[in-house]
Parts: sequence; structure tokens; C-alpha cells
Amino acid sequence: MTTIAVLGNGRVGGNLATALTRAGHEVTVADRTPGAAADAARTAQIVINATPGDGSLERLAALRDELRDKVLVDVSNATVDGPDGMPADLIYPGSSLAEQLQEALPETRVVKTLNTMLFPVMTAPTMLTQTPTAFLSGEDPQAKQTVRELLTDLGWHKDWITDLGGIQTARATEAAILFVPHVIRSTGFTPFAISIAR
Repeated sequence: MTTIAVLGNGRVGGNLATALTRAGHEVTVADRTPGAAADAARTAQIVINATPGDGSLERLAALRDELRDKVLVDVSNATVDGPDGMPADLIYPGSSLAEQLQEALPETRVVKTLNTMLFPVMTAPTMLTQTPTAFLSGEDPQAKQTVRELLTDLGWHKDWITDLGGIQTARATEAAILFVPHVIRSTGFTPFAISIAR
């Protein structure tokens, strides 16, 4: 059992918290109440960033002390929304939210994952008719191994997880969010994931 704090109690955070609790972990969900994120992060071994990506950097940079020596799993995408509320552009072109978080939190081990799919797939990858891929980006091999184990608890087969390398590789997976509005407009809000076919 691992102690996990989920920052963000929307669809993504709630879905992850429910699934990780079901898998036997001790999970705390931090809402927007003042101090809730700090309290949750302080007592957790692993912290999951499921806050809206356009404000994640400011929110998490304020938790530098609480996040020291923790594994921070970043599942958010930092985007500028279009008129229809769907992602239209990246907030950090030429970089990524994950890189910005790692720079702001040098004593925290940031791992990017689960940001290339609609949220139901994060915790139920077998719902898809084809094999999905969960990508990992991060500088710390041990942190990435910890996240691999969490993904396994969420139903991800080991051979569905692809380690892309360092945190800079999160630029590629975060840019994949730009597919999402076009796919949704084309086929509707049906669960899907970006995956590598082999």
C-alpha cells in the first residue's frame, strides 16, 4: 500500500482516486480549499497532479517544500482553450508543463504519464478494442519504476507502457493533446488513446 495524494477533484482526479483506492492504496483527494493541497502533499509518498494544466505550475510551485523528495505524477496538459472549450494550442510551446514543473521543483521527481488519452482509459485500459500505450517521461529511473507499478495497479499491462526517456520527451506527449478536439469532433466523446502500433 502506498500513500497517494491526488491534487484535483474533477473527472480525472476523482477517477484516479477511486481506482487507486480500489487497488488498495491510501488516497487523499485535495480540493481547492486553502491548505488542502499542502496538507495532502505533505503526508503522501506519491502526489498526482490532476489540476487544470493552465494553472498547475503556479499551484505546485507553491508546494515546493511539501513536494521535496516526492514522486510527482503529472497527468495534466497545459493548453489554451478555443471558443468551444477544447484545446486549441499549447501554453508552453517548445517546452512542456512537465519540464516547467521539474525546473520549478528541482528536489521533486516528476514523471509524466497518462496524458494521451481520454480520462476513462487511464483507469480502464482494457475498455478499448485495441491495445493502448501509456508513455513515461522523467529523469529518475526509480521514480519511473514506481509509476510503472502504479499503472499496473490501474490495469496497464507491462508491455503497454513505453518509457520515452527524460522529462524533455514530455513535449511530444503533451503536444498529442492537439489531436483530441479533432478526434472528438469527428467521432464523438468515445474513449480513445494515442498508441504505438507494432
